[in-house]
Amino acid sequence: MGHGEHEPGAAVFEFPATSAATQLRRGSDGVLRYGDLNPALTELLDLRVHSFANREAVVEVGGPRLTYRELWHSASRIAGGLQGHGIGYGDRVAVHMPAGARWVQAFLGALLSGAVPVLVPDALPAALAERVIADSRADFVLGPDGPLPDSTAYIDDGAALDDPALLCYTGTAAGRPLPAGVELTNENLLSAVSSVVGALGLPAEGLRNLVLLPLAHASGCVDQLLPTFAVGGTVVLAPGARRLADVLVSERIDTVSGTPRIFAGLVPELVARRAGAGVRRVSKACHRSERAAAAAPATLTAALRGLFPAARQWSVWGATETSGIGLAVDDTELDDTASALGFAFGGTELALSGPQASAGRGELLCRGPNVSRRYWNNPDASAARFSGSWFHTGDFVSIDADGLVRLDQARRVSGF
Repeated sequence: MGHGEHEPGAAVFEFPATSAATQLRRGSDGVLRYGDLNPALTELLDLRVHSFANREAVVEVGGPRLTYRELWHSASRIAGGLQGHGIGYGDRVAVHMPAGARWVQAFLGALLSGAVPVLVPDALPAALAERVIADSRADFVLGPDGPLPDSTAYIDDGAALDDPALLCYTGTAAGRPLPAGVELTNENLLSAVSSVVGALGLPAEGLRNLVLLPLAHASGCVDQLLPTFAVGGTVVLAPGARRLADVLVSERIDTVSGTPRIFAGLVPELVARRAGAGVRRVSKACHRSERAAAAAPATLTAALRGLFPAARQWSVWGATETSGIGLAVDDTELDDTASALGFAFGGTELALSGPQASAGRGELLCRGPNVSRRYWNNPDASAARFSGSWFHTGDFVSIDADGLVRLDQARRVSGF
């Protein structure tokens, strides 16, 4: 491990590349970048559609079941309908509806139209959702009521890696007066997808992922939906479903993704039903609020090990600004998981800012191909949180000699 001074008060730690980072090369700006990305997210998805046309792409428990061909066709017709409404390259289309197959169709339809999807969490209070939509300057809103736009199939394939591809708001869960819109480019999304697929070892022979995370957040959309599609897997959604133990069996689930809070709520049902024998991967999205909200992470890890005896358990930490990823850890390899955020993976590099940075403690900074470059329409917030290629997370942490990042729960730097 080496470190050096890259800016006042910040010690930069460099970690060995993992197997997920073999295609990374350092760019002229100092940021590690994947050299084998598709030009745009739509092209990656289009290739998967042609490779896995008859596989199930999305299953809504109690609702539609769509193959890759059916999903792509319906999304391209939505894109055609949006084009008929004057929507085109670079426009913003808000997706504001409950999670389900219809959400996935709307999201992909906005993407294929050439527009930038704006993810508006369905759980937001109406007044706050309206403010988010207004702040994004959305040109069209795909809402829960009425039919989705429909016309001749259309796909805009003119996007490039540096172009904005998604607008995802952060701070919605914290109830702030107005969350900040994070601009994520095609490169950010594709890099995050490559990092997740590599780090978690996602297979291409029929992954079936029960996604319990909100699709309108980076953790659900960027880190679970898109990587599952990238390997030709099936995204299983169970909006409002209570008997999830039955879903694990009936849908042949081998991967489950949620948050510590979600998993803690599932433990009693799963204990009673003993339905987790077929699960091979458990992915926990441990963002700042979720890590703090997990009352006993070690106890939860042990409980999940008993429920899913054949599964590898991963905790993935990130912020919306980092495309929802950045740090990961196999929970079964640590004795103390209570404060552990994980090790850097993919192209993420870390820095510490503050008077104790050289001693391994300070505010955590991240940079990498998955890291946003700015907030939407908010230059003051961008200047405060983005310094050159570094994003200031607002978390006070320690980094040990092995590269493990731990949260200092007694201190938090102000942030979103």
